[in-house]
Amino acid sequence: MDNPLQIGLSHWLTWFKRSVNRRILGAIITVGGLAFLVKMASLCKELVIAQQFGTSDALDAFLIAFLMPSFAINVVAGSFNASIIPTFIQVRENNGKRAAQSLFSSVMVWSILLLLGLSFLLAIVAPYIFPILGSGFGSEKIGLTQTLFYLLLPILFFSGLATIWASILNAGERFALAAIAPIITPGITVVALMVFGRGVGIYALVIGTVMGYVSEAGLLLAGLRKQGFSLIPRWYGLDVPMKKVIGQYLPMTAGAILMGSTSFVDQSMAAMLGPGSVSVLSYGNKLIGFILGVGSLALSTAVFPHFSRMVAVKDWIGVRYTLKTYIRLVLVITIPLVLLFMYFSEPIVKILFERGAFSATDTRFVANVQILYLMQVPFYMTGMLGVRLLSALIKNQILMGISAVNLVTNIVGNCVFVRYMGVAGISLSTSIVYAISMFLIFLSLFKQLRKEETHECEDF
Repeated sequence: MDNPLQIGLSHWLTWFKRSVNRRILGAIITVGGLAFLVKMASLCKELVIAQQFGTSDALDAFLIAFLMPSFAINVVAGSFNASIIPTFIQVRENNGKRAAQSLFSSVMVWSILLLLGLSFLLAIVAPYIFPILGSGFGSEKIGLTQTLFYLLLPILFFSGLATIWASILNAGERFALAAIAPIITPGITVVALMVFGRGVGIYALVIGTVMGYVSEAGLLLAGLRKQGFSLIPRWYGLDVPMKKVIGQYLPMTAGAILMGSTSFVDQSMAAMLGPGSVSVLSYGNKLIGFILGVGSLALSTAVFPHFSRMVAVKDWIGVRYTLKTYIRLVLVITIPLVLLFMYFSEPIVKILFERGAFSATDTRFVANVQILYLMQVPFYMTGMLGVRLLSALIKNQILMGISAVNLVTNIVGNCVFVRYMGVAGISLSTSIVYAISMFLIFLSLFKQLRKEETHECEDF
């Protein structure tokens, strides 16, 4: 006879499986809970970094050195997710698992060549880029930045592979492993800082970061093998599914380059404002990164496969209902949360960072930056729903145009607000960019949905 715990668990799982929205909610809870643990680990890492390095020149150099690999990861590797999942699900549903395996193997060949080629290109152009990015840095600081960059460059390759493997796991609704795997990187980084920090300084942060990304990729590799996938790269030719993946990848990458360039613009302009400005901007974004990292990851990871499946079967009523349901949920949760964190911004920064090399003056600067960054949260989270639905509709070219508008808006906003507010003006500009972006996303999305519904009526 089943015990009460087993019966209760069975009822709970049955309730979640009765509708798409409940399954999505279940996935959000799973991914969100695990992402929360990951972000807590990342927060612990930031506390250790703040204690050891404060807003020092060494940390400024690391942040600028990390900027190019992380930008490439977000652009190149991050675009894999949106371009692969809809096509992979369509192939698996319509042609079976063997066809899906063939697509995955071809994607592996293509992505490995792409990641290696990009790494080589970045290694060549780095000496010409860093004097521009760190225009406020001295020659010694620029030299340190370049050295750190070359040591960090391998993370691009391993993070790119990890992103593809996580995408395939998410497409099969195996969310847990992909969500918890990133906890390895901050964990190993903290250990490296505590063991090597006093001896090698900022290089301990590099050691931990690289080892963490390699270990994260290894864990996802093992998880994918357990699901029965062959991980041997093999080219099956440029067939229709592969053409579709590449066709969606190119505009997605172009859009990501434009949108990701805002980070380049922000940190480059911060570097012009004097010593410590890059670090202040970075610390001011930590809490927001925590909120968005948990919330947007959980939300976008959970809804994307379901949006892709509903689009594949042309369930437009279900698409609209799910979209409206989660827009309301996002706004009800994020608006009160943002107001609360704004009110307690300075005490939060003081509790988190004010120790060791991090002074009370640093706390005041960071708290002001954090307040203005917090304004973006409802717009970013709501816009993420629209982004995932547009990707499910295989309309990533629309996102490319919106990203171009975002970049121009960000540059203009930075130039205007930095004059009056210093580094805090950069955070205000970012929040305004995401507000405008959300409006454009939904304007385009509802126009596209009306077009799809009209086509279906005409076909009928």
